[in-house]
Amino acid sequence: MQIKIKKIKNGVIPEYKTYGAACCDCYARLDSSSVLLAVGERKLIDLGFALELPEGYEAIIRPRSGNSKKGIDVCIGTIDSDYRGEVKANVINNTRETLVIDDRDRICQMKIQKVEPVEFFAVDELSETERGSNGFGSTGVKA
Repeated sequence: MQIKIKKIKNGVIPEYKTYGAACCDCYARLDSSSVLLAVGERKLIDLGFALELPEGYEAIIRPRSGNSKKGIDVCIGTIDSDYRGEVKANVINNTRETLVIDDRDRICQMKIQKVEPVEFFAVDELSETERGSNGFGSTGVKA
């Protein structure tokens, strides 16, 4: 599949780093000097491109596992097929020190995937299951 992409200013087009990679790396696009994120702070970081996704597809912005291991997280975000603005990453500093983000740092990754449209319809009751309405942690934590 081919997707139209528009570079913005000094942006870098996302790229797959290895054959078989499910996601492509995205890079920070900073207009000025480095961005500093205090411990616990979050900021939207420009990624330097806009997309024209085909109808029925979305782009998902995700954290990079290597960054998450260090405590640098990215909130998962959806880019809808009708959005034409610059794609951004919502970066969160969960480390114990101020985080420095420089221009062209690999800050997140993006996955393109098909979206299956659904139609919701209201009912008075739902079918019964073994789990029922038991929520968080209800199935246990050990094998």
